[in-house]
Amino acid sequence: MLGEGILKGLAETAKNFAGSFVSKERLTTVEYPEERLPLPEAARNFPFLVYDGPDWEKGMRCVACQICEKECPPKCIYIEKSKDKKPDFVGKMQIYPAKFDIDISVCMSCQICVEVCPFEAIKMDVEYELATDDRFGGLLLDRKQLAKPNEYYHKIHPTEATHVDARLAEEKTKAEAKAKADAAAKAKAVADAAAKGTVATTARTTESPKATADPSTSPAAADSAQDDKPLATTKAAEPSLVPAKTEPKKDGGN
Repeated sequence: MLGEGILKGLAETAKNFAGSFVSKERLTTVEYPEERLPLPEAARNFPFLVYDGPDWEKGMRCVACQICEKECPPKCIYIEKSKDKKPDFVGKMQIYPAKFDIDISVCMSCQICVEVCPFEAIKMDVEYELATDDRFGGLLLDRKQLAKPNEYYHKIHPTEATHVDARLAEEKTKAEAKAKADAAAKAKAVADAAAKGTVATTARTTESPKATADPSTSPAAADSAQDDKPLATTKAAEPSLVPAKTEPKKDGGN
């Protein structure tokens, strides 16, 4: 029937209009900004940087790997690496961002930066009241403006933040256990090397008196043997002073 869809739409509108007088659930219009509707947990707008602890610079999770900068479709992220290093959330020394800017006038809220970050350092915010009269500097957020505590992350995305913290805690526990195992193995290797050196020293000390006590191997015996050999050789080579006896010649004719 021609116009059936229009009639159904008008009926739905009339039902909601009449119902708004008797049911608050049908009252979809609020007096903004005095009244605000609660945002769903999955809501997202622009990215922000997560940090742990009271100090946003020391606790920042970002290690300036620049994966988000490379993967960003509109190329609105700008990162500069630091020259020094600081420990990350598992205690490993890492480079941190000396500069981290996001141009929210270009950002398309695609969340790709969040998906590719291996350190859970960048998340999507729900703040949408970002209007400003400065279209350039006012919409270019630096790392201090982007940094927000982990408590804020738990406030806007509690389920997701709980899972992230559990995974990070597990990784930190594994890293600490591995560090302890490596330290124990290194200490054992040093102890084994020291024990081998002590055994070798003891063996040399034990063999030394035996070599001294054996008269046949003493230096004096060796010198005596060397002195006897030339004497024997001299006596054997000395010519005899006793004249040899000669027999008289026999005369064959007489």
